[in-house]
Amino acid sequence: MKIFHSINDFHIGSGENIKKTILTLGTFDGVHFGHKKILEKLTQSTENDKYESLVLTFFPHPRMVLQEDSDIKLLNTLEEKIALLDKIGIQNLVIHPFDENFSRLTAEEFVKNILVDQFHIHKIIIGHDHRFGRNRTANIKDLIAFGKEYDFEVEEISAQEINEVSVSSTKIRQALDDGNVALANKYLGYDYSLTGIVTKGKQLGRTIGFPTANLKLEENFKLIPKNGVYIVKSTINSRIVLGMMNIGFNPTVEGNKQTIEINFFDFDENLYGQKITVSILERIRSEQKFDSIALLSAQLQKDKKTALAYFENQ
Repeated sequence: MKIFHSINDFHIGSGENIKKTILTLGTFDGVHFGHKKILEKLTQSTENDKYESLVLTFFPHPRMVLQEDSDIKLLNTLEEKIALLDKIGIQNLVIHPFDENFSRLTAEEFVKNILVDQFHIHKIIIGHDHRFGRNRTANIKDLIAFGKEYDFEVEEISAQEINEVSVSSTKIRQALDDGNVALANKYLGYDYSLTGIVTKGKQLGRTIGFPTANLKLEENFKLIPKNGVYIVKSTINSRIVLGMMNIGFNPTVEGNKQTIEINFFDFDENLYGQKITVSILERIRSEQKFDSIALLSAQLQKDKKTALAYFENQ
């Protein structure tokens, strides 16, 4: 997959060798089952090699730019989204830096200058409710009219499919907020994950036989599941490592900030400073405050047994 970090950077061929594109656009946060149905339409449309598939997406998320008080949390980092789109077989991905200047483009400027002149589109695959241009004043009827004027096709994504995307995204976010990561993974079609750098913590876990890797996320917009203890796995130095993870405030030791700590089983390597990805498989329990470190340690032994039983049954 070719990746372009702005609309102006995009090019495929030159002169008479310029290929036309079949395009869709959107934030595609999660790249879940609903999105995949739309994206597969795109890849199937280009199977005869006459055209190339193109996805236009934006970063930062438009709501982060246009709504100053937005506290939106996303299912994917940019790196994760790129990997998921590549897996589907998209040929070209344009990640355009969204800003207020871009939001002020008129509908015709967007169609003529970007879709036609820059992307050389043959067809756009778009939702029936899509609105675009300054203040989102243009709709799919306008786009169809532009298509007749500038000689490109408009394929409408049905209300049912758009609803499927919307419902899936809402259900995934709600499931993660509820700690129901197994349900979120079902809707996503893959395991939800967190990626970050391993940093030094209080190192209390070492003293009770449960050393932890403290994960510091690189992006503050990534949705973190509900506080609690989870079953996880990771691939470290080409080896699959199993473990359990606590998201929360460590109330037993009067913690005052949210941390993400992973205890890997049968693993004793120094991970400080390393970037790791942790796949979250199942929630074991809520975070709770214990009356003593000994009681906390006893519960962690039970949690580990629960996690190991889960892996044995897979």
